[in-house]
Amino acid sequence: MGDEGRGWDQRYAEGCHAFREPDGFLIRAWKQHVQPRFPSPGSALDVAGGLGRHALWVAAQGWQVTLVDSSQVALAQVQAAAEARGLKLNLVCSDLRQYDFGHERFDLILVFFYLERALFPALQQALRPSGILLYKTYTREQLRFERGPRNPEHLLEPQELGRAFPGLRVLDYRESITDRAVAEYAGQRS
Repeated sequence: MGDEGRGWDQRYAEGCHAFREPDGFLIRAWKQHVQPRFPSPGSALDVAGGLGRHALWVAAQGWQVTLVDSSQVALAQVQAAAEARGLKLNLVCSDLRQYDFGHERFDLILVFFYLERALFPALQQALRPSGILLYKTYTREQLRFERGPRNPEHLLEPQELGRAFPGLRVLDYRESITDRAVAEYAGQRS
């Protein structure tokens, strides 16, 4: 495990990132884009899924879910939560820069509050035809706030996420500034 995984292990052990409910964007996008296109459950990937709030919710909808994260502490907590709910998840501890996303493996890919631009092509290729990518993360406008990421490598430029996946059809895209500055993207592979 690299330094990144150890850093997140410490954060999760200290109880940070204790969100348990799925992000509102996931719920909206699910109703508007995923459910209508996938009346039967498929396979999903939760990228840098942390404590599994999204993976657990999607698995509860009957989907086969793989969660990849670099923190063994987070994955242990996800496993316990899945067992308590009677859910089965495929949990993978990996540095995402080393993870093999494969080709046309997933019907749905979730990325929330994680940004590694070098992975954009792999995410796009990992979607099956008609597959959907849901992506939400911080924009550079987040620098207006005292909390949140400060490193430009972890902040999107204006409209960047909307152009990041040229092989996908944009289903929904918005940038907003409320209590934080984020971009929300839903795209579908042809």
